[in-house]
Amino acid sequence: MPSMKPVKHLLTSLLLATSLGVSALDSDINQPVDVKSDHSNADIQKGVLVYSGRVRISQGTMLIKADELQAKTNDKKVLKVLIATGNPATYEQMMENGKLAKAEANEIRYDVAQRTLTLSGGAQMSQAGSLVTGDIIRYDLDKQQLDAQGTKDQQITTTFQPAAAEKKSSESENEPQ
Repeated sequence: MPSMKPVKHLLTSLLLATSLGVSALDSDINQPVDVKSDHSNADIQKGVLVYSGRVRISQGTMLIKADELQAKTNDKKVLKVLIATGNPATYEQMMENGKLAKAEANEIRYDVAQRTLTLSGGAQMSQAGSLVTGDIIRYDLDKQQLDAQGTKDQQITTTFQPAAAEKKSSESENEPQ
């Protein structure tokens, strides 16, 4: 059975990166990581661990769904990069502010050394009605900087919800149906 360390690093990174400036629930990081997939294999010499087929990773309130998750290590077997792919690969998690953060892209790549998250191909990040979409969205975990890029034919889109609309939206979510 392959080591869970690469998956835990991916989860920690995604928790921080997609929060749009708000922290993920601290309690999530202390929860067990559950990985489900149709197949798993590891090439120890090449330093590659792959989960494929209906990949579902959960930890507390965090959920990632992908068609495939790859973890790659360097020559010293230290985690180098994690790549979740799908049509799209998705992520969601409850933040400390009580809002659900979501992200999706055809590829979600986490560079461990650079501490950057790159969403590419139909990329979008959202929280509390605010949304950023583009072809590529890069997020620097240390600097908390976001860079979004469009394509020649399609610009990026950023939608901000006014505080009053956000408050009204959260109140209606809490009303009984």
